[in-house]
Amino acid sequence: MPNKNVERRGGVGFLSLLGLLFIGLRLAGLIDWSWWVVLSPIWVQLAVLMACFVILGVVYFSEHR
Repeated sequence: MPNKNVERRGGVGFLSLLGLLFIGLRLAGLIDWSWWVVLSPIWVQLAVLMACFVILGVVYFSEHR
């Protein structure tokens, strides 16, 4: 019988909060950074995710030769 008292933790990570903060500050006119810098926390997350996929792909294909 499955355990129905499983506690799930999730939420917004640090880089997502930082990105939202930067976007809010930029839209409010409090910072005058370029949008590339404002959105850099999102790019960092995507870069880490892509690096993980590349590493997993290299490991998978090197083991299945």
